[in-house]
Amino acid sequence: MPYDEPREECGVFGIYAPGEDVARLTFFGLYALQHRGQESAGIAAADGSDIRIHTRMGLVNTAFSEEDLARLPGHIAIGHTRYSTTGGSRPVNAGPFLVRAEGGPVAVAHNGNLVNSDILRRELTEQGVQLTSTTDSEALTWMIALSHGRDLATRVRQVMPRFVGAYSLAIMTPDALVGVRDPLGVRPLCLGRLGDGWVIASETCALATIGATFEREIEPGEIVVIDASGAHSHPAPQPSERHAMCLFEFIYFARPDSKLMGERLHLVRQRMGAELWREHPADADVVIPLPDSAVPAAIGYAQASGIPYAEGLIKNRYIGRTFIQPDQRLREQGVKLKFNALPEALEGKRVVLIDDTIVRGTTSRPIVELLRQSGAREVHMRVHAPPIMWPCYLGVDMARRDELIAARMSVDEIGRTIGADSIGYLSLEGLLRAIALPRSRFCTACLTGEYPVPIQMELERLALTPRVAAAASPASTLTGEQAAH
Repeated sequence: MPYDEPREECGVFGIYAPGEDVARLTFFGLYALQHRGQESAGIAAADGSDIRIHTRMGLVNTAFSEEDLARLPGHIAIGHTRYSTTGGSRPVNAGPFLVRAEGGPVAVAHNGNLVNSDILRRELTEQGVQLTSTTDSEALTWMIALSHGRDLATRVRQVMPRFVGAYSLAIMTPDALVGVRDPLGVRPLCLGRLGDGWVIASETCALATIGATFEREIEPGEIVVIDASGAHSHPAPQPSERHAMCLFEFIYFARPDSKLMGERLHLVRQRMGAELWREHPADADVVIPLPDSAVPAAIGYAQASGIPYAEGLIKNRYIGRTFIQPDQRLREQGVKLKFNALPEALEGKRVVLIDDTIVRGTTSRPIVELLRQSGAREVHMRVHAPPIMWPCYLGVDMARRDELIAARMSVDEIGRTIGADSIGYLSLEGLLRAIALPRSRFCTACLTGEYPVPIQMELERLALTPRVAAAASPASTLTGEQAAH
C-alpha cells in the first residue's frame, strides 16, 4: 500500500570539538535525527590531515559498530541520515559524500534538493569528473571541492549561486567544519556549543541529545566556518529578498521537542489543533490522534473543544521502511500492520480522528474502517494542515500531482471517499495563526502551487511540454497552474 504522508528529507549533523570522541557524539546526534531519514546513515571524521568515512544502508543503530566508530578518529565529524529524493535508495548514494580534489579532501552532508542538479552533473562530467552516484549531493560536493579561493568561506560563497533549490549543509575539510543554509532558508539548521567546541544540526533535539546548548539558528544564506580560531559568520553572496522555510517542518517533519524560529513545535502543533477546532468543530465524545505526529494537535483540539482526549490507535513503532512484502493475507489487512485499535476507547463513541496530512488517501479509508470495526459510531476526520495539492521539488517526497487526492477531489469528495462522517482541513490562514509568523517567511508551494525557485529541471524530468519548460527560465518562478500542465 503506498504511503499516505510526506516522507522525510534528510538529517545533517556536524561537530568541531578537540578532545571529544566526535564520531561517537555524531552517532548519537544522528540517532536524534533518525526521523528525518531511514534509508542510510554515514559519518565522516577528520583529524587535521585527512578524512575517513563510513556509510551503510539502514538505520543508525545498525549502520555502525564500535569498531566502525573506532576507525573514525579526529576532532571534527559530520553525519547524515538519508531519505532519497534525488537518486535511488542505493549504497553509492549514502551520505556524507567525500571527494578528493586538487585542493584537498572535502566531505558534505546535504539536506534538501537541487532542482538544477542535472545541469551541474553534466558540467562536471564534461570536466572529466567521474561521478559514482545518482544524487545531487555528490554534484554539490564536487562543485565545492573544485572551487577556488583564498579560504573555505570564499570557495563556498563562489559556488552557492550555482545551487538552485534547497540545501542545508554540513561541510568538512581536514581542519574545518562549515555550516551553510540556502538563501531561502527552506530547510532548518542550527548552531550549538559543547564545552569549547561547536555543533551544527538540522534540529535542536540533536543538540539536547548530546548535551550541547542551543546558540541560535543559522540564518538563510549564512556560512558559518568553525576552525581552530573559533566560529566565524559570513553573509550570503546573493542575499534573498524573501525566505521560504518549509511549512511542513512545523506541521510534521521536525520532532515536537525541537525549536524552530523560537517556537517549541509541540506547543505550535497544539495551537494548530485549537485552530482546527475553531474552524471545524465536531459534536463528538472523544478526540484521538493518528500516532505519533498528530498527538500534539489532538491534545490542542481536545483542550479547545472540551471533548476528552484518548488513545484509540496504537502504532507499531518498529515498522519503518521495509522492502519485505507481506503475504496476501497480511496485505489485505493493510494498516493493521502499522496500527491496532483499542475497542474499549471507541465502542459506541463519536470519534474525532486528528491527522496531520492526507497525501494519497490510501491509508485514510482503511483507518476509518478500522475505527468502525472496533466500535466507533461516527468518525469525523480533522486534518491540522491544508490540503496538499502540488508536488514538492525541494527535498520532500510528497507524490506526483496526479497521485494527490486533494488535486483530484473536493474536500467533501475526499470525506466520502475515505468513509468519514465529516471532514475538515485547517486553512492556511489558521495554520499561520497557530505558527504566529508571517506567510512571507514560508514556502507554501505544496499548498498553493507558488514555487519559490524555478523548477525547469523537474518539469523536464516529467516530460512536460517545451513551452512550459522554457517558461521556467532562471529568472522566473512557475506558478502551480503552469507546473500542472
